[in-house]
Amino acid sequence: MPAHLSAEQLARDLSIRDLSDPAAGPHALQHVVGSAVDALAERWGAQVRWWRGERMVTVEDNYDNLGYRPDDVTRDARYTRYVDDRRMLRSHSSALIPAALRALAADAADDVLLVCPGLVYRRDSIDRLHTGTPHQLDLWRLTRRPAPLTTADLDQMVTTLLRALLPGAEHRHEDRVHPYTLSGRQVDVNREGEWIEVAECGLAHPRVLERAGLDASWSGLALGMGLDRILMLLKGIPDIRILRSVEPSVAAQMADLAPYRPVSAMPAVRRDLSVAVDRDDLAEDFGDRVRDALGPDADCVESVEILAETPYTQLPPQALERLGAGPDQKNVLLKVVLRHLDRTLTDQEANLLRDRIYAAVHQGSTHQWATTS
Repeated sequence: MPAHLSAEQLARDLSIRDLSDPAAGPHALQHVVGSAVDALAERWGAQVRWWRGERMVTVEDNYDNLGYRPDDVTRDARYTRYVDDRRMLRSHSSALIPAALRALAADAADDVLLVCPGLVYRRDSIDRLHTGTPHQLDLWRLTRRPAPLTTADLDQMVTTLLRALLPGAEHRHEDRVHPYTLSGRQVDVNREGEWIEVAECGLAHPRVLERAGLDASWSGLALGMGLDRILMLLKGIPDIRILRSVEPSVAAQMADLAPYRPVSAMPAVRRDLSVAVDRDDLAEDFGDRVRDALGPDADCVESVEILAETPYTQLPPQALERLGAGPDQKNVLLKVVLRHLDRTLTDQEANLLRDRIYAAVHQGSTHQWATTS
């Protein structure tokens, strides 16, 4: 049985502002969503139906109704925030699609664009491009036209979106497998020689449509994109934490799609940690533990990077004693970069944050603290 969120954890997660929702106040992310929807609606002439849904969804809608296998690794509690045995915090905006499809089956139209934006809850590393609570947007076109939609229509969809959101950007696609699509793809754009993933898409899987009550006369296109990444590329924002900054000179720039004007940068503080962790732990595990341990103070952490890993069998006796490492563990050297977006951290503040991160990550039987305060 998967581990469930505590009442405190659930309340904290549900209190996070959804920047894509106008009801929570204006934000530039909403302009990204609007531009995407307007471009596709104009291109196709399809009826637009919005479906924001709830952050708490059924496990069936997040996984089963999208075609995920019962033994899929993404169902593990390490990847999923379970509320109870039947409900969870949505891990992707695609979790909104089954309910939107059921609503379409109950009130059909011949050509519809489903729009499902929102905050989602992910397991992720900590760096300038990733967060555990990103914003995503699913855009699905469903039709009952005599000729079913094809990969040529999918190409048109991608091209239309990128022209509207990232005009002039070179893009490519690579094959990907999704349980809810056929002919799945990942879409990347070229930014200064670096290929950056911005979306995944494919033809809507007939079995997903059938589960929702849409028969074989329907066909569809399915596309999901990361809104934070698109906005950062569009405005030239270097750090995902900036999207939520309350510093007036920064927050004022999050109201539109004008290029971001950097505010004076605060100095970074580096702390290296040598820790004993489970031999299967990954950067995403460390990211989750740090976010949980620091709560609101996690915004002070710019990145947590693995510099080196050493298996238990290769550690000298002195290191084993210093770490208190066990046979099922490994030694990981972490580089932690601390940088408050609005002010300079003192050494004492940095050391206290370092110790909280160390306590959250280190699993050995002995400990080494930076400060006893």
